[in-house]
Amino acid sequence: MELKQYPISRWKILLTNLIFHMMTISIGHAVNGFNPLEVDQKRLSQLELDNYSDNPDTELDLYLEVTLNGKNVGLVHFIYDDNQLWASTDVLQQMGFILPSHIVTPISLNRIPNLKVDYNPRQQMVSMIASIDMLNLDMTVHSTHQHKRLTTNTSPGILLNYTLYGTHDPNDDSNLSAYTELRAFNNSGVLSSTALTAAKNDTWDRSDWSAHTVRLDTSWRKSFPDSLITMQAGDIFTSALSWTRPTRLGGLQIGSNFNLQPYMVTTPLPSFFGTATLPSAVELYINGLKQFSTDVPAGPFEFDTVPSFSGAGRAQLVVTDALGQSQTLDFSLYNTHQLLQSGLSDWSFEIGAVREDYGIESFNYADDIAASGTWRYGVNDRFTAETHAEATSGLQNAGIGGTWLLGRTGGVLFASLAGSEGQGKSGTQYSASYSWNNHRFYVGLNAIGTHGSYRDIGTQYGSAPAHRSEQFLTGYSTRSIGSFGLSYNQVTYDQQDAIQLASAYWSKNFGRRLMLNVNLTHDFNNSDNSSAVIGASMALGQNRSASSSLQQQGNGTFFVADISQAEPNSGGVGWRAQTRNSADRNDMLAELSYLGRYGQVKAGIATNEDDLSFYGGSTGSLVMMGGGLFPSRRLNSSFAVVSTNGIANVPILLQNSPIGSTNSKGLLLVSPLNAYQENKIGINPMDLPANMRIDKVSIDATPAEQSGMVVALDITPVNAASVILQDDKNKVIPVGSTVEMLSKKGVPAAMVGFDGEVYLDMLDTQNILQVTTPDSQVCHVSFEYHSDHNDIPLIGPFVCDEVQK
Repeated sequence: MELKQYPISRWKILLTNLIFHMMTISIGHAVNGFNPLEVDQKRLSQLELDNYSDNPDTELDLYLEVTLNGKNVGLVHFIYDDNQLWASTDVLQQMGFILPSHIVTPISLNRIPNLKVDYNPRQQMVSMIASIDMLNLDMTVHSTHQHKRLTTNTSPGILLNYTLYGTHDPNDDSNLSAYTELRAFNNSGVLSSTALTAAKNDTWDRSDWSAHTVRLDTSWRKSFPDSLITMQAGDIFTSALSWTRPTRLGGLQIGSNFNLQPYMVTTPLPSFFGTATLPSAVELYINGLKQFSTDVPAGPFEFDTVPSFSGAGRAQLVVTDALGQSQTLDFSLYNTHQLLQSGLSDWSFEIGAVREDYGIESFNYADDIAASGTWRYGVNDRFTAETHAEATSGLQNAGIGGTWLLGRTGGVLFASLAGSEGQGKSGTQYSASYSWNNHRFYVGLNAIGTHGSYRDIGTQYGSAPAHRSEQFLTGYSTRSIGSFGLSYNQVTYDQQDAIQLASAYWSKNFGRRLMLNVNLTHDFNNSDNSSAVIGASMALGQNRSASSSLQQQGNGTFFVADISQAEPNSGGVGWRAQTRNSADRNDMLAELSYLGRYGQVKAGIATNEDDLSFYGGSTGSLVMMGGGLFPSRRLNSSFAVVSTNGIANVPILLQNSPIGSTNSKGLLLVSPLNAYQENKIGINPMDLPANMRIDKVSIDATPAEQSGMVVALDITPVNAASVILQDDKNKVIPVGSTVEMLSKKGVPAAMVGFDGEVYLDMLDTQNILQVTTPDSQVCHVSFEYHSDHNDIPLIGPFVCDEVQK
């Protein structure tokens, strides 16, 4: 029997304990009839009244294995006296017990209230179960989210995105337009420039074409993922809050960017607390769906979980202890993405000149410099504060706001107050909103208004903000009668009549394919803008769908029918046909499109009464990176060029799904990829010839935003063969013989297997081998090899001539 490696002193203790209990049996203290120590229900504070009487005839030191509330504590020192176990206060405190400072030591375990003790003298073990409030246990914290900081990689490259569109109408008017984005990128950032070109011809005569090109936006962008900061220079948009307006500037912007770490959770994490008396299994359910499960030791525990819903909800913790007993803890909670985690900041600062005549002029900027700053801060998990300030020549604007989570399920309240001063005029702006929702019901109230002459930077170069704006919306969703809702909107601008709209809707799904809906809109100021729509839509399968609606607006009634087939994501043909009928006209449209590996093209014809018009367009990209030029679908996100070391026709996998095969240069453009996230790119070794050496079968590619990277999957063809070796007596070389390639230095020795076979993968046309048998016999063999790049041949047998000593 194998003994556990305990120290010698412990074996002495265990043997002493065993001898003591054998003696108690022989003198009539029937150990087999020994019952577990029972609990005395006296208060712990009364322990100071207990006196310990020293009895040298029965007292004995014991070292016992202890489990406390299911957790193994290890060896603990006790005193056995008068059929009871005693322990000092120091020992009990080391185990985690909370004891008053005036307790007399040692203490009989019998007299500790709310403590169950089970002493097993044969196994020299003690099992204790104590009330949690008697113990000082550490909090066990489990988090269901992972915050990964990944290292990105960017390779130098150039990209051209393009969208082309053309029309020709019955009057022989032709129009062509092209939207282009030229983008260059490397580890220093991304330089991007967009432009719009429009050409028009009133006749088919090419000499009458007139064209105009406008530069839209040009900027350089650099991000720092570890610091969550992005810097941009050139044409920028100022950051905005719900109560401010963004402005186009030509200048510099710097601020936080949480998208640089997609695995980071910025909203407060719902926390769930509980206590386990014994080691337990804990399961978390939110709105009836299981979110997480784990095991916890005895003591208090806390779960931090990623929000998987928005609005009001309920959570349940099901705690099942080691004895199979279960209890359920219920929590009410409310989650909103409007809040920041406690201590988290979101900020932005911009400075530059306001862009004017955007889309009309390429370089038209105001003379005055404008500056803007925004800051949001999570004061705690229930309140997020925010502030915004703007300044330019003759104007200063600043304001504050805050978002409150009202109780656990009270909804979200927001309020802000801002003021402006400039050119002898001042004004204020106020806003407030409240929202609440769960999986069935929602309600929302929004109001914003100004007093006096309130202005912002946008007012200096354009229209002023609305004088007043109010909105109310509510809705309810049921399984039996569908979803329905109401809304009311009112907007008032200075020196204009208020715009007042009310609407109602209803929709219901019938099975998985059919949906019916009704929408009613009423304009209080102009009944001609009021409308009513009754519609139906149906999924026909294979990317096909059909819809129809009966629309009434003002004095006109229209019937619209539409049937279409969308292009598959993998590529293919799509089409669409539509008719729009009224009492006095009949309009029709027919369109055909194709989505391929290198982009999308479409063409269509439309009738307007008796007139025909034609249109067509295409979208796509060109990428130059990694030594290749690649046409592609339009690339708005990140991508990669996979290199297989010049090996052509290698199937490539993206997230374990086929994405394409390498070209004649061993290259393949793979898109789209998720920026700052792991994208698994790899190959299936079974798709390759047997004589290929593979360095890695997959790589986790992490590109930066709007950039590309080269992913190298090192695949090398090898000159390999299984060689049969025999000695000069036509007997196979013994198993275990070593083989060295004298014709190529530095190659590791190989081992001979069964039937005299040895695998060699660095063969030349002429090869000389030296074979050393297990009994130290040495022989040489030479042979020719002709490579086969599709297989590993079995060649030989070759005779190994013994070396003369």
